[in-house]
Amino acid sequence: MTIAAAQPFLKWAGGKGQLLEQYERFFPAARGGRYFEPFVGSGAVFFHLRRRDLFEGYTLSDANEDLINCFRVVQQDVDALIARLEEHRRAHEKTHYYAVRALDRDPAWKEAPPVERAARMIYLNKTCYNGLWRVNSKGHFNVPMGRYKNPDIANADRLRAASEALRGVRLEVRGFEAVKDAAAPGDFVYFDPPYHPLSATASFTSYAADDFGPDDQRRLAEVFAALDSQGCRVMLSNSDTPFVRDLYQSFRIETVCARRAINSASGKRGPVSEVVVLNY
Repeated sequence: MTIAAAQPFLKWAGGKGQLLEQYERFFPAARGGRYFEPFVGSGAVFFHLRRRDLFEGYTLSDANEDLINCFRVVQQDVDALIARLEEHRRAHEKTHYYAVRALDRDPAWKEAPPVERAARMIYLNKTCYNGLWRVNSKGHFNVPMGRYKNPDIANADRLRAASEALRGVRLEVRGFEAVKDAAAPGDFVYFDPPYHPLSATASFTSYAADDFGPDDQRRLAEVFAALDSQGCRVMLSNSDTPFVRDLYQSFRIETVCARRAINSASGKRGPVSEVVVLNY
């Protein structure tokens, strides 16, 4: 497989695949600098830009250790991962799903081999309800099994294309603030944080053990401003709320229209406005 075929191998709430066409006018037009993405998620923007070979180097990071482990295994040991996913595919049914889901309740699971942990993440992601990755306050995955006739558990072609695209990419477990010390003038930084809730009563889903609250949003805005002063090009996605607009009032704010794909109420899955913040 080639980089041209690379696509996300995980379904991720807030994934940007549906918005790439609207984002196209915001992306750099010429090659240069390095690319940093501190909230990698499914990596939709990374894979899109990697296919175009726009940057001289790439660093993907996230505070979610399981997610970065998954990317590393796809990058470094994709054949072993595919083989393990085939075993999950053959064993898939209700009892197997809940047994795999319960693995992280055992303290020893943290010492499980990287391939085992990555295969579990992809298997659960492909078979859980709505493809929603959610953990509780203890860091335990708690989404029930979905209803799929033929879940795409072991897509070898997609995984191998992603592995090729990830060759030479730096993958790090770290918080978003670390990018201030890593990025230099001319580099491009794309932030896709957990979105600020649209209302006080809106549900907020946790993809790691700790939620991303208003204070975190404020710290992120400070990092955005610091990167701007360092001469970096910075782009950020977030919900279209007065709170977010106030945080970034000194910068260019554009709007795009997204479809909310994951919500417990089907009536709340319609189009919604989102903001794109840019310092260029």
